[in-house]
Amino acid sequence: MKILTIALHKDGKLIPASFELIEAAKSIGGELYTAVLAGNAEPQANELASRGGGKVLAVSHESLDLYNDQVYATVLTALIAKYTPDLVLGPASFYGKALFGRLAALNGGAQASDATGLAMDGDNIVATRPSYGGSVVSEVVKNGGGPFFVTVRGKCFAESKDGGGEVIAEAVDGSAFDSQMTIKESKVESGGAVSVAEADIIVSAGRGLRAAEHLPMIAELADSLGAAVGASRAIVDAGWTPYSQQVGQTGKTVNPKLYVAVGISGAIQHLVGMRSSRTIVAVNKDKDAPIFNVANYGIIGDAFEIVPALTRKFTAELK
Repeated sequence: MKILTIALHKDGKLIPASFELIEAAKSIGGELYTAVLAGNAEPQANELASRGGGKVLAVSHESLDLYNDQVYATVLTALIAKYTPDLVLGPASFYGKALFGRLAALNGGAQASDATGLAMDGDNIVATRPSYGGSVVSEVVKNGGGPFFVTVRGKCFAESKDGGGEVIAEAVDGSAFDSQMTIKESKVESGGAVSVAEADIIVSAGRGLRAAEHLPMIAELADSLGAAVGASRAIVDAGWTPYSQQVGQTGKTVNPKLYVAVGISGAIQHLVGMRSSRTIVAVNKDKDAPIFNVANYGIIGDAFEIVPALTRKFTAELK
């Protein structure tokens, strides 16, 4: 079986998910390929090869420095036609999901999004993914047709640290770089020192904080843990905090080791984005809040007393 992983980058650096995909591919075995597209893909390709990326297909072109759905999909389709992978893996990020919808359509393949596990059942590739807001875990099996396109949720696999690899500089027909879109600039809205999508620990705030002026309390707790700051849709819609921090169905899907929900009731739209977190701690004064149904640990009480106490405790422990 041939597996192709798609490495993506931000600000010239490979995102951690690129190395998680390599580890995901190793978990089921097969002949491994990794594709990386950039203005100058050689440095990134060398890093991928040194960390077990197998045959690293490097495509360099000035139009690839900034992400363009149409160009990326066309170039990758050319590589897929050449190497004929059975399974194509990409990150379940904003760009990854947009890209894989195009790839599946262009290559006549089946797609599964937000996979949390991969396995083989005989000759069949099985992708495990949460459905219905995480209340059901389903197994998606490719049934004939072209390649199986799967986006993998972050933090479900460790990052590949080492292994064999070789870089193959790929030349793609010049027409592949033609696009009806021109990307002139890319700006990333920062949600803080630590990205929500990549964080191992997240402290999220909800409407229970009453006003935006109380958010520094959440930031202080996050700082004491080395965590990212997240938010429910309610306070993003209220203008208290930027969209880049939103966790949930219409925000980011996260999978940290620890998720602390403060003043969040636990509406299904929020749970969709965080319920696969390894450990969930909920702080809420309403003992009947739905968030307690998914929490590993619940603290019923006033967040304005509990959060500062936790911050003091964690700060003292880390000194």
